[in-house]
Amino acid sequence: MSSAASRLDPTRYIFWGCFIALITTSMAFITRALLLGRFATDFNLDPVEVGRLFGAGLWPFAISIILFSLIIDRVGYRKAMVFSFICYALYGLLAFVAYSRVHAAGLSGPELVAAQEAGHRLLWWGSVILGLGNGTVEAFINPVVTTLFHQSKTRWLNALHAGWPGGLVLGGIITIMLGGVVTGGDWRFIIALVLLPAIIYLVMLLRVQFPVSERVASGVSYRQMLSEFGAIGCLLASYLIVNELLVAFAVAEPAASVMRWGLPIALSIAYGLYCRSLGRPLMIVLLLIMMPLATTELGVDGAITGLMENSMSAVGIHAGWVLVYTSAIMMVLRFFSAGFLVNKLGPIGLLLVCALLAALGLYLLSFARGLGFIFLAASVYGVGKTFFWPTMLGIVSEQCPKGGALTLNAIAGIGMLTVGAFGSPLVGLLTASVVNEQIRIEMPQHAESLMVEKQFPALPMIRYDSVEPARVVELPDEARTTANTIIREKSQDALSRMIVFPLTMAIAYTLLLLYFRSRGGYRAVQILGASTAREQSAGASS
Repeated sequence: MSSAASRLDPTRYIFWGCFIALITTSMAFITRALLLGRFATDFNLDPVEVGRLFGAGLWPFAISIILFSLIIDRVGYRKAMVFSFICYALYGLLAFVAYSRVHAAGLSGPELVAAQEAGHRLLWWGSVILGLGNGTVEAFINPVVTTLFHQSKTRWLNALHAGWPGGLVLGGIITIMLGGVVTGGDWRFIIALVLLPAIIYLVMLLRVQFPVSERVASGVSYRQMLSEFGAIGCLLASYLIVNELLVAFAVAEPAASVMRWGLPIALSIAYGLYCRSLGRPLMIVLLLIMMPLATTELGVDGAITGLMENSMSAVGIHAGWVLVYTSAIMMVLRFFSAGFLVNKLGPIGLLLVCALLAALGLYLLSFARGLGFIFLAASVYGVGKTFFWPTMLGIVSEQCPKGGALTLNAIAGIGMLTVGAFGSPLVGLLTASVVNEQIRIEMPQHAESLMVEKQFPALPMIRYDSVEPARVVELPDEARTTANTIIREKSQDALSRMIVFPLTMAIAYTLLLLYFRSRGGYRAVQILGASTAREQSAGASS
C-alpha cells in the first residue's frame, strides 16, 4: 500500500479513491455534453449524428457494468480498476488524433471531408471505449463501498455518489468558463482535464488491498447470485443491450426485429434454466422503478440545458448553470445529509419525498421566468433528484445482498440503458408534442407541411410527428420567425409533462412503503456476520 494510505484510515482511503474515480466519469460526461456543438462543427455532423456520437458514450457503460459484474469477483477489483484507466487513456489518445486530423494545415474540399469522416470515426470509437471505462468504474466502486460499509450501505453509497454531481460541477464550471476554448480553441485541453482525476485514482488504488466482496465472504454461491437477478432480470437487461447495439450499428429491418426479440428471449431462457429462478420479485419491482428514476435524473438532465436556454438567455446567463447549480445541491446533500435523512425517513420514505419534490420542481421549471424564480424552481428540482440513484442502489444492496455485484450494478446498467433506449427519446417525444400542439394552434396553414412522421427508436411500431428543421428554414420570413419562436419558447413547457416520471415513482414508493409496513418495517438483510466483518476490515487494512 502507498505511504499516503498507510497514514490514513485504509477504509476511508479506498473510499476516496473510488470517489475520485466516479468524479472522472461525470467529468467525462459533462465535458462531452458541452463540446457537442463544437464536435458538430469540426466533424460536419448533423443532429442525428451528434446524438449518435453522444450515445456512444452511454450504452457501452451499461454493457460493461453488467458484464463486469458477472466476473468481477473472479478477475478482482484491481484489474477492473486498471482496465477503466486504460479506457480513459485510449479515449484521450483517440480524441487527440481526431482533432489533429481535421485541424491539419492546408485541408480543403474532398481532403477536408475525408479528414472529417476519419476524425468522426476515431471520436466515435473513443466515446465507445470511454463508455466501457465509465461502466467499469461503477462495476468495481459500488461493491467495494458496500462491502467496506456493509452496516450503513445506503448512507455511504450516497456519499460515494456525491462524486457524480461533484464531477458535473467541476467539469461544468471549467468548461463554461473556458467558453472560448470550447467554441473556437483547442478542445483537446478540455479532454486532457478528464485524464487528471483518472491518473489520481490509478495512483491511489493501484497498490491497495481491496476487500473480498460481501457475497464471496458470506459463502453465497455464484448460482445463488444469478438467481436473485433471475430470468426476468436477464430478459430486461438483454433486451435493452441488444436494442442499443442494433441502433448503434444501424442493423436494418427485418433482421433487427428478429434479433431485438429473439436474442433476449433465448438468453433469458438459458439464464433461467441455469439459475432455476425467474428472479426475486422485489428485485424485479426495483428494476422497473429504476426506469422512470433514471429518466428523471439523467434523461431530463440531458435535455434541461436546451429546454431552459430561452429563459436563461433572457437574463443573460449560460443555460448550463442550471445543471451545474442542481448538481452542486446534489453533491452537498448526498455527502452530508444522506445518513440523517435515511435514519429519519427510511430509504423508501426518502425516495417518496424526493419523487414528489422532483415532480413539483419540474412543474415550476416549466413556466419559470426571471433569475430568482428559475433558481428557486431549480432548487426544488435539485433537492428532489438528489437521493434517487444511490438510495436505490442502497435498497438493492440491503434487500438483495446475495445478488452481490450483479444486482447492485445491473440495476444501474438497466437505468442507463433505459435512458438511451426509452428515457431520452420519451423526453424528446414530450417536447415535440408540446411544440406540435402550439404549431397547429398558431400556424394551422403550415402545420402539416412542417411535420414529418418518424419511428420511436426502441419501438419502431410507434410513430410520432416531429417538426422538421429543414422545412422551417423554407418558410416565408414571417412564418419562419413564428415557428422558431414557438420552438424556442414552448419547449420549456414540456417540463410540466415530464412530471409523469417522478409521479410514477411516487406511486410505486407508496406501495413499497405499505408492503414493508405490512412486514414490520424496512430492515436491511444481513448476510455478513460480525466475525467476517472484522476479517474484512483487517483485509482492507493489510
